[in-house]
Amino acid sequence: MDQKKYPRFMQLPAFRLATLAILIAVTALFTYMIRIPIAPTRGYINFGDVSIFFSALIFGPFTAFITGGTGTALADLISGYSQWAPFTFFAHGLQGLAIGLVVKAGRRRDREVPSELGFFTLLSAFLAGTILMAGIYFLTGGIMVGFAAASTEIPGNILQNVAGVLVGAPLAMAVRKAYPPIRFYRW
Repeated sequence: MDQKKYPRFMQLPAFRLATLAILIAVTALFTYMIRIPIAPTRGYINFGDVSIFFSALIFGPFTAFITGGTGTALADLISGYSQWAPFTFFAHGLQGLAIGLVVKAGRRRDREVPSELGFFTLLSAFLAGTILMAGIYFLTGGIMVGFAAASTEIPGNILQNVAGVLVGAPLAMAVRKAYPPIRFYRW
């Protein structure tokens, strides 16, 4: 499908804003609905990373930054973790940005099959996102509650990212296969 043949409404600011709003709401919902508490820091593990990976793979790095950061920060605000909201915004926003940038670079390198992601591209995106998100939470938690307590969250943050890539990547590939014009939705 030629980029000139896709519907024009996809580039309208109102369409972009509506898409961002929906992705932010989905991210907040995934973050808020299923929470597994971690006692030492009073934080929690969630499934918000699924929608962050999905957003980064489908819509690109900047959309993933906005939706990942805003959606997870909103979930913190409505669930009583407002002290974490600014740090969550940057942890998950930068996570989405890193994942999207690695995937974007991988797609440029693999021009023959732009809709498919190579294993190493996906692994690199996972590692970049995990290191950023877990690192920001470790530093923030270390300052807020102590580094010993903050270190107990690292395995949970890694597990959260594993769930994100294992569910978000196949979901993105399935949506891309079912609706090919979505590849033009990158902003």
